[in-house]
Amino acid sequence: MEVKTKTMGIVNVDEDKIIEFPNGIFGFESYHRYALLEAEYKPFVWMQSLDEQNLAFLLIDPFIIADNYELDVDDKTLYEIGIESPTDVVVYSIVTVPAEGGPVTANLQGPVVINRLNNNALQVIVSDSRWTTKHNIIRALKEKGEK
Repeated sequence: MEVKTKTMGIVNVDEDKIIEFPNGIFGFESYHRYALLEAEYKPFVWMQSLDEQNLAFLLIDPFIIADNYELDVDDKTLYEIGIESPTDVVVYSIVTVPAEGGPVTANLQGPVVINRLNNNALQVIVSDSRWTTKHNIIRALKEKGEK
């Protein structure tokens, strides 16, 4: 499938890289279908809206930047997208790259949860106070490298 992207022009995307948010993402509830695209720089991934070319989110695997990251999401919420086993889950955090040059951060409090079996997804809010919406990615990777 050809997808018009915000950052890479038109790209070809396999159907298995298309995910659907039945309820949208917080603040973007009317946009439901997205394509997952490899970003130019690892370990980032683009989540490009299929409904709006100029809407794309940069994502990162939160377990790369937070060794002790945990999600405590109730089974009822996960069942909404058909998750029956922890092995069905893929988790990403939405990345913020400030235009004014501040730190690049990840939202560990509002991760994106994807069912790898049916590609349905949702964004959840984690109540654990250890996780914030502004987790400094560069600092976390440096600290991880010093260990």
